[in-house]
Amino acid sequence: MKSHLKLLGLASLGAAALVSAPAFAQVEARSQEVSAYAGQLFGDKLTDTAVSGQVPELDDDVTYGFRYAYNLTPNLALEAAVGETLSSVTRLAGGDIDLDLTTIDLDAAWHFNPGDRVVAYALGGVGYARANLDDPITGLVNGQPTSIDDDAGFTANAGLGAKFYVNDRVSVRLEAKYRYLDGVLDSHAESLDTVETTLGVAWQF
Repeated sequence: MKSHLKLLGLASLGAAALVSAPAFAQVEARSQEVSAYAGQLFGDKLTDTAVSGQVPELDDDVTYGFRYAYNLTPNLALEAAVGETLSSVTRLAGGDIDLDLTTIDLDAAWHFNPGDRVVAYALGGVGYARANLDDPITGLVNGQPTSIDDDAGFTANAGLGAKFYVNDRVSVRLEAKYRYLDGVLDSHAESLDTVETTLGVAWQF
């Protein structure tokens, strides 16, 4: 939670600093945008049942990645993103296990006010998610010895954000996104409802 508050604080300071900046042309039709971002993912339960008396959870942790967008019109853009979350599985009898989560998204984004210096937008789409456990999760499930390994599956997301333009090419991007994960374990998997808050820098060309 502390890192989440720090991220929001930095974003607020950045937005305040941009208020006095001169206006520039903003989202342009047939332009491209590349960006890098970092933030936090807030986890959820990983299994649909207890393992040795506890339900494993995906921990809240750092997420980062890269995005590429093509603006079909000033309002409508298509965006591809690759993200990585360096997390861990908690609430285990034998201690935490590192879990890296990779996501690949294809989204559509709608800019509400593309001609302004501060551009609000909404986005949503689908993609692929892959978990990488350092070790299988082991324990008793309903009294039976069980070993649970990582897996891959479907993901969907939807979110809101804002772009704060420093000039006609560079912008600071603040985004909050809900992400659904259709299970990232090979058995006893629970679908996950997670939230990502990120701050990034983008370049339009």
